Amino acid sequence: PNRDLHSGHFGGAVANPINVLCQIISQVTDAEGRITVSGFYDDVEEVPQAERDMIARIPFDEEKYKKAIHVKALFGEKGYSTLERNSCRPSFDVCGIWGGYTGEGSKTVLPSKAYAKVSCRLVPHQDHHKISRLFADYILDIAPDSVQVKVTPMHGGQGYVCPITLPAYQAAEKGFEKAFGKKPLAVRRGGSIPIISTFEQVLGIKTVLMGFGLESNAIHSPNENIPLDIFRKGIEAVVEFYLNYK
Repeated sequence: PNRDLHSGHFGGAVANPINVLCQIISQVTDAEGRITVSGFYDDVEEVPQAERDMIARIPFDEEKYKKAIHVKALFGEKGYSTLERNSCRPSFDVCGIWGGYTGEGSKTVLPSKAYAKVSCRLVPHQDHHKISRLFADYILDIAPDSVQVKVTPMHGGQGYVCPITLPAYQAAEKGFEKAFGKKPLAVRRGGSIPIISTFEQVLGIKTVLMGFGLESNAIHSPNENIPLDIFRKGIEAVVEFYLNYK
């Protein structure tokens, strides 16, 4: 509608944009956690079984994981473990949603507009320009005539993965082993560092990503932190990496 409407006068006769937005978003993933956008998985790289086996060896306590973030159950794409789902498989998430009256008290309003910001974690070989286009086409296709819909792409980056057979990766592996006393197990992780894929595309070089974060670091949250002992071991690991890489 061209303005906010009285929900008593117009409710049940005019589509509520917030209701419709929620219905549209709910169709982007199915009951098995798979993204329904046509063509979304066309370029997704299947992780080699050897790497999946390595991921399976990573110490992981699902109950402790759930307790740390206060959730009763986990959910994700069928056929993959939790560590695979949150690293080497693409994902779709609503980052924010708003509209209507959200102030103090109540107001019986049928809002004229509703908004959502969404993001996708992409994996190697998925092109973010293509995914944006596929997503926008899908949303416009499933939107009912009772509302007007606009999809605005914002920004993105290409996926990147460092081969575990790369000599530089193996040097980093030795650096971690020296600093932490254990041989590390490789894991993929969703994190937006688009410059890394640009290095590969423009300069033709691979980048080794050496992470020293813990689940307790509260990344992107209040009180983001890193323990000093991990910080110091990280310095040692980087030094050893340079000593081992020849």
